[in-house]
Amino acid sequence: MQSEAPCTILTAGFSFHHKPFQMSEAEGFPHYLIRLQTEGGCSALIDGEITRVESGGLMLIPPGVPYNLIIDKEKFPLGEPRVESGDYHIFCRGEWIDRWWNSRLRSSLMQIPLNDALVGLFRQLVLEQRRLSDFSPEISSCYLQILCMEIDRLTVDRPSVSTRGYLAYRMKQFVEENAALSFHLEDVAAYVGISVSRAVHLFKEAFGTTIVKYVNEVRLEMARERIVYSPMPLEHIAEACGFVNYTYFHRQFRRRFGMSPKQFRTHGRELDAPALM
Repeated sequence: MQSEAPCTILTAGFSFHHKPFQMSEAEGFPHYLIRLQTEGGCSALIDGEITRVESGGLMLIPPGVPYNLIIDKEKFPLGEPRVESGDYHIFCRGEWIDRWWNSRLRSSLMQIPLNDALVGLFRQLVLEQRRLSDFSPEISSCYLQILCMEIDRLTVDRPSVSTRGYLAYRMKQFVEENAALSFHLEDVAAYVGISVSRAVHLFKEAFGTTIVKYVNEVRLEMARERIVYSPMPLEHIAEACGFVNYTYFHRQFRRRFGMSPKQFRTHGRELDAPALM
């Protein structure tokens, strides 16, 4: 006999609208709604007011809260009115979700980066719910819990709707996802559609460090792990972690960790040796 899952997904899906659409529930739903705007935009009732929701807008609606979703025509660059709105949506309930919801004060609308990990969790939940055979409520429940914890990780200490903060976190995401590759400040700024000077200012304002320093920090942390736990030659590690040449890597590594990469490898493996025996 299967044990009851700690949380239940009632329905999960993806919708893309080409025509005007409206959904209204004056008394709200009897369950939770997690909705992620992935493409285009819409309007929704948030804290008693009709609010614009753009791509990256995460809506968290608890049971009993009035709900109104409006997808209507808007002006596109060529002046042609079109409807374009895509979203993932999950209706769920359960004791685990109740505890998660009550674990902190939650905003009804937050702007978050649309990274592959987050969107992938929504997509996997939809695929699990569509299984015609071998469907496992426990697996779906685990995915939902991971999604909720990922939401917490993405939204901790972040303003609910802040364009400046949102752009800074998207740049931080870009750096972390592309640190092993070669890129320039222009690439980081272009990723969020702003000038280099504004990108530099917003990043420093949000995180207290420069983009260049943060890139180096991420790359050095990548290199530190590989130096101790991989057999790759040091020169290959430097290249694989995004450093343009070994001399620059060597200088940055010594400055950060107080010893050369070779000394760090020897020291790190000596410390780790008892655990490997």
